[in-house]
Amino acid sequence: MPPLTQPSARTGRRLSARSSDTSPALRHLGPNWYAAVMGTAIVANAGATLPLHSPGLRGAYVAVWALSAVLLAALLTARTVHWLRHTDQARRHLLDPAVAPFYGCLAMALLAVGGGTLAVGPDVLGERAAVAADAVLWCAGTAVGLAAAAAVPYLMVARHRIEAGTASPVWILPLVAPMVSAALGPGLVPHLPAGQWQEAMLLACYAMFGMSLLATLLVLPLVLTRLIHHGPLPLALSPTLFLVLGPLGQSTTAVNNLADAAPGAVGAGYAQAMSGFALLYGVPVTGFALLWLALATALVVRAFRAGMTFSMTWWAFTFPVGTCVTGAAGLARHTGLAAFTWLAVGLFAVLVAAWLTAGARTALGLARGQLLVPPPEKPGAAALAGTTAIAARLVPSAPAGTVAPVDSTASVSSGTSMAPETSVTSEAPAASSTPAATAAPVASRPR
Repeated sequence: MPPLTQPSARTGRRLSARSSDTSPALRHLGPNWYAAVMGTAIVANAGATLPLHSPGLRGAYVAVWALSAVLLAALLTARTVHWLRHTDQARRHLLDPAVAPFYGCLAMALLAVGGGTLAVGPDVLGERAAVAADAVLWCAGTAVGLAAAAAVPYLMVARHRIEAGTASPVWILPLVAPMVSAALGPGLVPHLPAGQWQEAMLLACYAMFGMSLLATLLVLPLVLTRLIHHGPLPLALSPTLFLVLGPLGQSTTAVNNLADAAPGAVGAGYAQAMSGFALLYGVPVTGFALLWLALATALVVRAFRAGMTFSMTWWAFTFPVGTCVTGAAGLARHTGLAAFTWLAVGLFAVLVAAWLTAGARTALGLARGQLLVPPPEKPGAAALAGTTAIAARLVPSAPAGTVAPVDSTASVSSGTSMAPETSVTSEAPAASSTPAATAAPVASRPR
């Protein structure tokens, strides 16, 4: 049987070029784009919780929710094409520790649009259709969120290679997705059959609340330690500091919504305890959220002064702030304090300003072709890749696990030459130089 050979560099380039020629813009469409859907939907969801009622505002919330639904449909279609036509890039995203956590955004986008469907969608769809659509989106988002909450940490442990001191607030994204399910699930409780179904739904949401909360408590110290010992984040990542507000505001929203859904679903004693827990948990966490908001704002202002420019990370200014709006609105319902109402209104104004800014800059970046572009290649990466491919061609039939020495005088058409005494294995072709004092046996040139 003829020996199996490695594909040539020319063949690899042809395959890569063929893949890039098919929908080239979609090749670099990552899961982080779902943050735009989340940031749009939360405007409608948060606005619907405010005690501000007027036909104009209600119509605006409906329009924003409809926009988020259209964006979700468009992104789901585009990302499906991405997976079908650029499978290599999609798999590379999963193996990239900087990109994989954004798969939590897919779950939260589904959940956020579903929540908006139940909150303002009945004005357009009718209550029955809105409940059915929300149920489908909630189930799909919860399934994706639970999968991401388990799979992304597994990849970080088993496949990713993460250096010490590189903890990022982005790590929170897959962990907070179950908390979004816990916050929006109570809206479906009244539409379920009384008894076991309602109680099971309520307690399942509490379980996801605990799952997300405890996992987030493990990650937050890593983020703060990284900031203290290694200084501020790179400029482009500075907006991700606002992601920490997500689990804080969303958990406060969750306990208040669960307390609202508890009467009738569980016994009166448990319902009263859940109502008390909503205050005992929500008020202190809101206090910490305001502290973190001050810290994150100060660091972002510092980054602006240092020259931070627009990137898709600016969408981190939207959804996390929106969760604080819904959390403060929930506390206002349960305490009757006007202070929480004004806090929710003030944060909502910040949310709308951030959404308008991020949306306008995203549309401008797309129009100018500045967003869906390949990342800059690391210096020397192309030369190393070329050397590796050449080495694979020079030793096509080396048995697996053996080392085949390559002639140091072999030259290439590009004008570069192999390093002296380069050795390559058939399992993972790579180029490495040995000191001149340790000469390796030299094979004859391939014919």
